[in-house]
Amino acid sequence: MPTYSSTASFDLSIDDIAEEAFERCGLQTRTGYDIKTARRSINLMLAEWANRGLNLWTIQKQEKSIAATTTSLTGTNLFGSSADDSQQIIDITDVVIRDSSNNEYSTTSISRSTYLNYTVKTTSGRPTQYYFERTINPTLFLYPAADTTYTLVYYALVRMKDSGAYTNNAEIPFRFLPCLTAGLAYYIAMKKAPDRIQLLKQIYEDEFQRAAAQDGERTSLFLTPKVYLPSA
Repeated sequence: MPTYSSTASFDLSIDDIAEEAFERCGLQTRTGYDIKTARRSINLMLAEWANRGLNLWTIQKQEKSIAATTTSLTGTNLFGSSADDSQQIIDITDVVIRDSSNNEYSTTSISRSTYLNYTVKTTSGRPTQYYFERTINPTLFLYPAADTTYTLVYYALVRMKDSGAYTNNAEIPFRFLPCLTAGLAYYIAMKKAPDRIQLLKQIYEDEFQRAAAQDGERTSLFLTPKVYLPSA
């Protein structure tokens, strides 16, 4: 009778990923600098992933209390407990307002120009719209200004953790390990194996597309046409 494994815990440390990537380039990791340059490339690639769309495992639910007359939140009022924590936010995906009776009301995202053109930004009421200013220290603007105490509930897309020590494991879902390894091989090829750049880039893009396709929400999509009836 065949014997099967009883575990499903395969993972790779940063140095293992680097070694695999170097081998795909026809190279071996022989010096400490090889690992150092690989780790730097991993961190650059993780930053590049943030430009490719939502990474569901980096979305965090946040709840923040907002007082009456609040028009905006930034710094620790928006995210985290230290002054620079809010810099981790890449974008905000959903925002609801919860009142004292635990009723939750949806809000609508608006553009910078729409918010800018509101004449009186201190108009009082339950906030129904928000504009997220994506600066290095981001700010979430609410409109209208809160007329009483509410709880702001939102989902933040935050930065992925750096690779850190060589013995660390990459903080990504296991299904992204092939993509991370293929991407690192491509990044290393740009520096050390230019003859393999095109091949490794294609493999990387294929791996990323497969992983990203499985990183979405499986929900039904309903499209309703907008009906326009011109006046007589």
